[in-house]
Amino acid sequence: MGRVISIVNQKGGVGKTTTSINLAAYLAKLGKSVLLIDLDPQSNATSGLGIDKNLERGVYEVLTGPHSFHDVKVETGHEGFHLAPSTTALSGANVEFVNMDRREFRLYDNLLDIKNDYDFILIDNPPSLGLLTLNGLTAADQILIPVQAEYFALEGLGQLIETINLIKENLKPELDVLGVVLTMYDSRYRLANDVLKELYNYFPNKIFRSVIPRSVRLSEAPSHGQSILNYDPNSRGAKAYERLAREFVYLTDNDQAKF
Repeated sequence: MGRVISIVNQKGGVGKTTTSINLAAYLAKLGKSVLLIDLDPQSNATSGLGIDKNLERGVYEVLTGPHSFHDVKVETGHEGFHLAPSTTALSGANVEFVNMDRREFRLYDNLLDIKNDYDFILIDNPPSLGLLTLNGLTAADQILIPVQAEYFALEGLGQLIETINLIKENLKPELDVLGVVLTMYDSRYRLANDVLKELYNYFPNKIFRSVIPRSVRLSEAPSHGQSILNYDPNSRGAKAYERLAREFVYLTDNDQAKF
């Protein structure tokens, strides 16, 4: 069965969607079959891949029925890489889920019939800790946390760790943090290095060696509806995500491997 990785950070602007899109693209380049689930009502992963978010059906219609992921997945322009798109209807899901049965497991339940079709299923979560993100976490085997190389990016990590621990205690004991990836990194600034050191205090042995630099090309790619692999494969950002994908595959293939 495919490995489900939830990409999460409740703070916005940390490169979560950029990481979701480009990690998926490079995993596909490495020969892996990938499904990216856009669980964010803002639909940035959907529009960032050049797909119209005003579709008739998407993730919302899967979570509320009667459709399946087989019904809503779309091509992305990368062989082996599909997207389950977000639509505007998803914005009401946090409220609608409240009275549903197994409200924390709507995504988990709907992934059961598609997990065998992919090597990796990546989930791009909203920048919040509501019911949608809770679904994204309970559906996951492991969690990937992008963290921006700025001081304020560290402020919400304590709350995120507390949420992950609560889910492990009450909903999914086997949930694990795969690792933390530092994004928007600029080695010229002392603060960026200070943030990296602080991350080691939060997540010892869980920091990816692959670091994503601050990059204009990475910022431009979504406005063209492309991954960095298609937009500028020779850029520093592209090379960084290629390294991240290779490290990601190695770590998921070797569950006992340590950073």
